[in-house]
Amino acid sequence: MFDNLSNRLTSSLDRIRGRAKLTDDNIKEVLREVRMALLEADVALPVVKDFIEAVRERAIGTEVSKSLSPGQVFLKIVKQELENVMGQANDGLNLRVAGPAVILLAGLQGAGKTTSAAKLAKYLKEREKKSVSVVSADVYRPAAIKQLETLAGEVGVDFIPSDLSQKPIDIVNSAIDYAKKAHKDVLIVDTAGRLAIDDDMMAEIKALHAAANPIETLFVVDAMTGQDAANTAKAFGDVLPLTGVILTKTDGDARGGAALSVRHITGKPIKFLGVGEKTDALEPFHPDRLASRILGMGDMLSLIEEAEQKIDKEKAEKLAGKLKKGKGFDLEDFKEQLQQMKNMGGMSSMLDKMPGMGQLGNVKDKVNDKMFVQMEALINSMTSAERRNPDVINGSRKKRISTGAGLQIQDLNRLLKQHKQMQKMMKKMTAKGGMQKMMRGLGGMMPGGGMPGGGNFPKF
Repeated sequence: MFDNLSNRLTSSLDRIRGRAKLTDDNIKEVLREVRMALLEADVALPVVKDFIEAVRERAIGTEVSKSLSPGQVFLKIVKQELENVMGQANDGLNLRVAGPAVILLAGLQGAGKTTSAAKLAKYLKEREKKSVSVVSADVYRPAAIKQLETLAGEVGVDFIPSDLSQKPIDIVNSAIDYAKKAHKDVLIVDTAGRLAIDDDMMAEIKALHAAANPIETLFVVDAMTGQDAANTAKAFGDVLPLTGVILTKTDGDARGGAALSVRHITGKPIKFLGVGEKTDALEPFHPDRLASRILGMGDMLSLIEEAEQKIDKEKAEKLAGKLKKGKGFDLEDFKEQLQQMKNMGGMSSMLDKMPGMGQLGNVKDKVNDKMFVQMEALINSMTSAERRNPDVINGSRKKRISTGAGLQIQDLNRLLKQHKQMQKMMKKMTAKGGMQKMMRGLGGMMPGGGMPGGGNFPKF
């Protein structure tokens, strides 16, 4: 998300970053480019106008003119105003209520309500340590109830059955009674969507809201719809007392206009971002971190949090112990590292959060998750003896392995070379000691060492 906007803003702001003095002319020139970048990102016009005016007022004031590095202060102002547009801090869920805390999800059809219900259930179960039940009050889409049941099974939360013959209000009342008796902390209610806003839909969701009396009413909206997402959220907000927004499919939106428009237009905070199809692809929305990412400063806090949650520490400790005993870093270990990266959302997700990636041009295009799928396929095509001791892989073995993986021998040669390089790096890290350095082994997979000339895989 925000790739185009980030590239445009960083290139515009770079020209003013090092200026010893800011004038009306150079401020005006940069703000004109920032304005165009925001409009092209499909940010709503009222939001753009207010943002530009706020930056201009602060930029021509004493805050900048008396600074020793006005260019840096200008950049700081832009970041702070971006945060103001999106909300200054993370606005978490309010679950401080006698159980169950009812969370009602509303939105148009196709926005991702059902998958968001499962993602939110998983998040609350694993991160907030809550006991969660989910129920579907969507009696119009035949597959909706079954879909939620399947997803609830995947994430390991309690699914409350419902039936197409039931009325939505009866489903909700019955689910609340069940959740109370079962002493559940949270009940998530998935509601029916429509292709467009209509009176019947609004009347039904209003009645459901009255019956459920939810502590949180979250509007689920597709980020791909741009500023229309904000307008749709406002229409729902006029009927329902929304408490927040879940912005879905942000991994497929390179523009980001919805994230920068929703809060300003609706007055409601974005609480979560859907960042992929998997059930763990839901992130709390942090305006300050997102502003940093937009301006090419990265989001290391989120990356560290993700590593703490998703990297298997037991396996990492086991690998560290193995290396300390002088045993080599073999291809089984290499494969394990690839899988750890996959658990963190893949290389593209990690690169999005790393500082300065916007300045590295087409690195993200070259370093993609397909490369790692190919690497894993090649390792899977080997025997266990070959994985433990890659030196035994001769010409005939190479032919068998690459054919089994559906790839070329040069792909295998490249993998073996990359493995050797990482083996040396791991040996050096272990010699210097420290589990922290071992955990940074993932950093060896980043493109900091440059890209191999014309290669398909990143240099480790």
